[in-house]
Amino acid sequence: MKLCRHGEPGSERPGIVDHDGAIRDLSSIVGDIDAAALAPDRLRAIAAVDLTQLPVVAAGTRLGTPVAGTRQFIAVGLNYSDHAHEAGMPIPAEPILFTKGVSCIHGPNDPVVIPRGSVKTDWEVELGVVIGSTASYVAEADALAHVAGYCVINDLSEREYQLERGGTWDKGKGCPTFGPIGPWLVTADEVGDPQALDMWLDVNGVRAQTGSTATMIFDVAFLVSYISRFMTLLPGDIITTGTPPGVGMGEKPPRFLKAGDVVTLGIDRLGAQRQDVTGG
Repeated sequence: MKLCRHGEPGSERPGIVDHDGAIRDLSSIVGDIDAAALAPDRLRAIAAVDLTQLPVVAAGTRLGTPVAGTRQFIAVGLNYSDHAHEAGMPIPAEPILFTKGVSCIHGPNDPVVIPRGSVKTDWEVELGVVIGSTASYVAEADALAHVAGYCVINDLSEREYQLERGGTWDKGKGCPTFGPIGPWLVTADEVGDPQALDMWLDVNGVRAQTGSTATMIFDVAFLVSYISRFMTLLPGDIITTGTPPGVGMGEKPPRFLKAGDVVTLGIDRLGAQRQDVTGG
């Protein structure tokens, strides 16, 4: 299934994509695409619904983030060896973890706002993992059973804040609008192997990133298991799993986003995003 949330910011309603690609309103079935809706039994109930009986959402309606009420937005750094190389950093022996403020979560096609004083706002296409059931100290072999589905994330980053201003990476990762998610939450059964997804990102129509989740250093099952040793993962939590090479920081000379730029990105089977860049 492809689940989504549609409507104006703060007033989004649950939706589902039918076999013809139209969005159907799910409000008569679930209150929202939230922790309760992501439970395995609720997903099975949604999958059994006759979508032809649900109202069609008008084409062009804004899409919000496909998950409501996320409490933890956890990120993995340098999870592709070629990205670590372009960043001039060693390949990590264990996953590098940081958090993105949940206040940065943003609709997939909403404008990205460059923070005040920013000089190094950068892009990163990433696979997002949405937790469906509580995970604490889970074995790697059982980890994917706790995943409700997957989504596209642009892990926007302010590199000066992240790397040159002291402290942890969090400082450059949670600025407002720095977490576009969606367009869909695609359930795990429809995605299949999360380590076989092609990914791409363009800036102003020019390809910047091309990669595949097959080249992750730490795969999704390992990450869910590993993170669950250090914190309890809750339904609706999102893990963004790292980016392949091609970020602006790695270009020679480095290139960063400016007002007027357009970023488009996508992942095989998970859909695509488009963001107009403003501010600065």
